[in-house]
Amino acid sequence: MLHVAVCEDNGSLLADIKEKVQKYLKENNIMAMVETYDRSDLLKYDLQEGKYFDIVLSDIEMPDTDGMKLAEQIRNCLPDAIIIFVTAYLKYAVDAYELDIFRYIPKSSLDEKLPRALDDVLKRIQSQANRSYLIQTATKIEKIMHKQIIYIQKDGKNAMIICTDGSVKKVRKSLSDVYKELHSEDFVFVERGSIVNLAQITGIRKDEIWLSNGVCLHASHTRMEEVKNRMTIYWSEYV
Repeated sequence: MLHVAVCEDNGSLLADIKEKVQKYLKENNIMAMVETYDRSDLLKYDLQEGKYFDIVLSDIEMPDTDGMKLAEQIRNCLPDAIIIFVTAYLKYAVDAYELDIFRYIPKSSLDEKLPRALDDVLKRIQSQANRSYLIQTATKIEKIMHKQIIYIQKDGKNAMIICTDGSVKKVRKSLSDVYKELHSEDFVFVERGSIVNLAQITGIRKDEIWLSNGVCLHASHTRMEEVKNRMTIYWSEYV
């Protein structure tokens, strides 16, 4: 089941967006819970209390906050959530790269662009749902979903897999071998000792790559260009 939050201070527009989302989900036979918020502080409170959402649709300018600050708070609580801004203020779109905003939809084009955005949301969710990496030892086999991997770091002769739940999995293999076994364009080397999941990058600033767990990795100019190119390809396919 998908969990969707809609945040909009205009009551009639809030109801309209909810109705359109529910109609789309029903037509596509998708079970979902859609919750509405007419104040961003109510959404932030629920997030801080541990409420989970797969998708957050929000206005970008509300009386009590602006969308960029709200997006930062959503990212802090829900690193994997898909954020869509429904807005009349496309001037903010330049910040999309920093906060991994999935889509901006003009309020004047809701009927046309909201279903398209939801189509692409489902493509991303489905593309990530079944990809996994197997850790095999003499005593156990463990499967880790790709979406659970934030980054992988070299530690001597081992590769340490850092996951979204805070756990760390040790694999006695080289980073190059793990990278080949992942067999996915969603991962990229950012330096000789680190591989990152493109879906877990929340910001890129100069030589810094910020990840969903707050870790900052540094990359050389050459590596950074590759990361940006790979991010562009990733976004064109899944965003």
